[in-house]
Amino acid sequence: MVPPSAPSSSIDTTKTVVGVADMAISSDPTATLITYALGSCIGVTIYDPVAKVGGMLHFMLPSAKLSQEKAEKNPAMFGDTGIPMLFKQCYDLGAKKERLIVCAAGGAEVMSDNGQFKIGSRNRTLIRKIFWKNNILLSADDTGSTISRTMAISMADGSVTIRNKATERLIWPL
Repeated sequence: MVPPSAPSSSIDTTKTVVGVADMAISSDPTATLITYALGSCIGVTIYDPVAKVGGMLHFMLPSAKLSQEKAEKNPAMFGDTGIPMLFKQCYDLGAKKERLIVCAAGGAEVMSDNGQFKIGSRNRTLIRKIFWKNNILLSADDTGSTISRTMAISMADGSVTIRNKATERLIWPL
């Protein structure tokens, strides 16, 4: 995890950058978690509005079976190990499954691999499978396409924004 940066405006806010294959959890209402370059990678945010706890995961690949050694060193690299870790760490800070607001972004097909690997599609399939098996509904979803995205979540209220190219929009709440 990257340490929070200095306040960026007159409002006392802290920005934490979540890198590729990284995760951050926060209960600080002044914090914003942000991740850049969500191409085929997927960003997942969760937020409990009662406990005021949330987190963000930026995972690269769907399955830790690709490399058990890498998964043991960095479970945030893979969706099937990173997503459960994200939820567990938020639960440890008081979040409850039934109150969670869950959002996802990324999973684009940005690599020119002639459709051979389809990492974005495989990542999208994985999150849907994990969430379905665990009875979790996405509150907002901005996945697919061929564009890279930046995703941010405000710990003050759980609002999630997506930026791509020159546009920024709120995906939760609508």
